[in-house]
Amino acid sequence: MREAKAESLIKGATGDWEVVIGMEVHAQVTSESKLFSGAATRFGAAPNSQVSLVDAAMPGMLPVINEACVRQAVRTGLGLKAEINRRSVFDRKNYFYPDLPQGYQISQYKYPIVGEGEVVLDMLSGETVVVGIERVHLEQDAGKSLHDQHPTMSFVDLNRSGVALMEIVSKPDLRSSEEARVYLSKLRTILRYLGTSDADMEKGNLRADVNVSVRRPGGPLGTRCEIKNVNSIRFAGQAIEYEARRQIAILEDGGSIDQETRLFDARLGETRSMRSKEEAHDYRYFPDPDLLPLELTEAFIADVAAGLPELPDEKRARFIADYGLSGYDASVLVSDQASSDYFEAVAKGRDAKQAANWVINELFGRLNKEGRAIADSPIDAASLGTILDLISEEVISGKIAKDVFEIVWQEGGDPRAVVEARGLKQVTDTGAIEAAVDAVIAANPDKVTQALAKPTLAGWFVGQVMKSTGGKANPQSVNAIVKAKLGIE
Repeated sequence: MREAKAESLIKGATGDWEVVIGMEVHAQVTSESKLFSGAATRFGAAPNSQVSLVDAAMPGMLPVINEACVRQAVRTGLGLKAEINRRSVFDRKNYFYPDLPQGYQISQYKYPIVGEGEVVLDMLSGETVVVGIERVHLEQDAGKSLHDQHPTMSFVDLNRSGVALMEIVSKPDLRSSEEARVYLSKLRTILRYLGTSDADMEKGNLRADVNVSVRRPGGPLGTRCEIKNVNSIRFAGQAIEYEARRQIAILEDGGSIDQETRLFDARLGETRSMRSKEEAHDYRYFPDPDLLPLELTEAFIADVAAGLPELPDEKRARFIADYGLSGYDASVLVSDQASSDYFEAVAKGRDAKQAANWVINELFGRLNKEGRAIADSPIDAASLGTILDLISEEVISGKIAKDVFEIVWQEGGDPRAVVEARGLKQVTDTGAIEAAVDAVIAANPDKVTQALAKPTLAGWFVGQVMKSTGGKANPQSVNAIVKAKLGIE
């Protein structure tokens, strides 16, 4: 089993501790209808408007497997480089919730549809972490209890009842809250590339149950606690940090950890006990008698495999090899498919490193500042590409390019037309530049004396010339003429 690096260990009063983390991620399957009925799955519909007789568990209603959901689960398994089980079984998982009409959930236990796979994490430190996937199984979601609609009653909305979920279970390979955050982010990216889940945590379409335990470095595994239904990547990190330190404090005081299910209170930044942790036997699993075992043919799996897109790891490797990007820049660009597509459109036929710099720093920086998605960017890839063309053609300088970017962002329009209409073309006339340099030198004789003693002060003159020309002078020409006038090599 993987051990944590020294920098990931948590220092306690009696020595170092290692946190061990595993995740059970529930992702809503992208499909038009539910796992075992034809009811719709549209988000935001009026309560109880998307409920079939099967979803409501009316007497005599029988489930029928949705092939599209099976295909999505297999597609996910292939995207996780996992084993696809040719035979899987649906089981009844028995427990009571007011919003679970059947009194059981149809899930998979011993024989899931997807077996072992992996997710590769590229950490900021440069370390590569491989997280094992234990299994992926299909199951139906429960409904939703609403406790804030009436002062004395709770309401039940069954729109989610029967919606298809994939439960993606990792091995306990994560060793820090940072690794857990990167894992959730990477898993979400893979699902979105595959199109098998929109993985929207705000809608509840991606939820994580986080299992946390602590141990002495390299020691036996400790007792784990499960933090249920964490609905944000940031909250997952906070919950792990709090829970690990809570367990360490108990152990260092001579206590023991109770295996239990806990909830994370985002307002207080702490976990609290919910119930004692159930074991598999508590659910009394048994094969669902209304559903035959699911058997997949080699042809079915091959057909799904033939439709797989280029996934983030392969795209990242291609961006490094073909475009010469750094690992960090490539990782940022492939973290979202729309972002990688935008970058490739900008980079086509241009300097890829320059394109990456503008997309990551200027575009993403502005999008993040305004809380926009790349699909809502006021500047499309063609317009940003034109701005880079204007720089390479020496029509504008890099500084003016940022001004053009701002104008197009705020007002729209073609960048070439903006440059022409606003007189933003770069001054390349050496005579005009020489005159500007002469004027700055004549006005600052004391600075000339200093520059002769300290040649690096030539940069001050370049800055003054650029300022006097409104940033329009060609910076390379200004630099060369300043040095020539001052007699500096």
